[in-house]
Amino acid sequence: MAFEFAGIDHVQLAAPEGCEPAARAFFAGLLGWPEIEKPEPLRQRGGVWFQCGVHQVHIGVQLDFVPARKAHPAFVLRRLEALRARLEESNVEIIADDSRADEGVERFFVHDPFGNRIEFMEWESGAQ
Repeated sequence: MAFEFAGIDHVQLAAPEGCEPAARAFFAGLLGWPEIEKPEPLRQRGGVWFQCGVHQVHIGVQLDFVPARKAHPAFVLRRLEALRARLEESNVEIIADDSRADEGVERFFVHDPFGNRIEFMEWESGAQ
């Protein structure tokens, strides 16, 4: 094979026009992701970008926006329960899911301010 995949550079989530303040409050404020300055040629499109570990999450404006209720990114982290507590304190609805517990995966889902589904997960030590 002449090509080789290196991984994922970024994930893009769609949002409605004017989404930037709510995106900053949720992704930077609640999740603690640093905002990344968008390249000059892309700024007029709206939206906002964030750094999540070694990956980026781009919130892009979609004029005919409909939230992604099934398709979703899954973010792996350590100390998942601390994030759950932070989100609950901020009245973010947690959707519990233990369907992968037998694999050593603890996880839950939330919806971002625009209704997009997002998964947060943690692997037990040595389970991955």
